[in-house]
Amino acid sequence: MTPMPSVGSIVLVVVAFIVMEPVTAATHRWVMHGIGEFLHRSHHRTRASRFEANDWYPVIFAAVVNLGFLAGFNWNGFASLVPVGIGITAYGAAYALVHDVYIHRRVGWFGDHKIAAFDQLADAHRIHHLYNSAPYGMLLPVVPAQLRDRASRTQRNPLAKV
Repeated sequence: MTPMPSVGSIVLVVVAFIVMEPVTAATHRWVMHGIGEFLHRSHHRTRASRFEANDWYPVIFAAVVNLGFLAGFNWNGFASLVPVGIGITAYGAAYALVHDVYIHRRVGWFGDHKIAAFDQLADAHRIHHLYNSAPYGMLLPVVPAQLRDRASRTQRNPLAKV
């Protein structure tokens, strides 16, 4: 019989999931639109194939989380990395579902089906693509008022399929 996870482990999963939004926004702002822009730039252009250079980011992030799992499962004193890794992985799955599957329609799971909450996130992401600036977060994007106002006056949609 498998033991039940402790309350502390569940708290770590939830906290890791929540903390990932500001970590993701900071990484997006200062890495993907900074030193790592050479990979991320592909995401702000029309995709020529099924994959883009930006797809290396989730591979890199998953590799780091897997190193945490390796340590957490195998070395004394590192067990808390397992629930943290689960929370990070759950956030990554939610991010991929919203960003890649729903907003960018990279797989055909949603067809033309609309989900109001996801459409609000898509609107914020459209602003990011319009101006290559804020918002950098995905699940709780903070859109500066002046950008939201500016975007409301344009019909251009960089997320539309070309």
